[in-house]
Amino acid sequence: MTDPVFPAALKNVRPLRGANVIAVASGKGGVGKTWFSITLSHALTKAGMNTLLFDGDLGLANVDIQLGFSPKNDLGAVINGEVTLAKAAQRFADTGFDIIAGRSGSGTLAQLPSQRLSSLRNDLLELARSYDRVVMDMGAGVDRTVRTLSGPAGITLVVTTDEPTSLTDAYAFIKLTHATNPSADLRIVVNMAQSVKDGERTYGTILKACQNFLKYKPALAGIIRRDLKVRDAIRNQTPLLTRSPASDAARDVEAIVQRLLASAR
Repeated sequence: MTDPVFPAALKNVRPLRGANVIAVASGKGGVGKTWFSITLSHALTKAGMNTLLFDGDLGLANVDIQLGFSPKNDLGAVINGEVTLAKAAQRFADTGFDIIAGRSGSGTLAQLPSQRLSSLRNDLLELARSYDRVVMDMGAGVDRTVRTLSGPAGITLVVTTDEPTSLTDAYAFIKLTHATNPSADLRIVVNMAQSVKDGERTYGTILKACQNFLKYKPALAGIIRRDLKVRDAIRNQTPLLTRSPASDAARDVEAIVQRLLASAR
């Protein structure tokens, strides 16, 4: 993999402050990031964690669509000053975790002024005090919104697949984030792997690039095997851990949660 080019002039983000916040990011779309965020939140809840899922894809939010969930309020109402962020959090009864939904297709949310975006981030960090874990489903890429919201996260999980474009874009995300915040805890999630061995090879590819070009070794958070039950759950707008709790992908996400919780002890 060649070393992608990214803007050299970067401002450092604030020091990490949200130790219980997990940002889920990716270099490109189509890698299963939102599905993983939902399933991760569900698995954390099943492990006894009081969990909030924040749909941070401010332009193309779809957590509510994947779950068939109709929130009373969403981020649009928060940004318009109609409700507070805490009031926008709504319990999804089927899973037991709270959701702050985005507003799908509203590009204006992705164009928030920097000051308003920073205020939203700070409000979320304050709200995070009321939860054991907060999962942020970020938009794909490394734009200003993603960097601002994910900057204070205790852990950032970078989701990738074995596709060359996915690997290259995941590396670019890691490079930019590491340069902006060298203390960021970045961990790799390989999704849709044909097997554990194939997933390990995919991780090895991105690890080699990071070591060669960045002198940095992101940890492997886990490997999720390709599973037709995932597509079935999404089509039926039902959480995987509810519809197919014994599936390979379900067990793989639960294993990731166990490792995350063990590393926090």
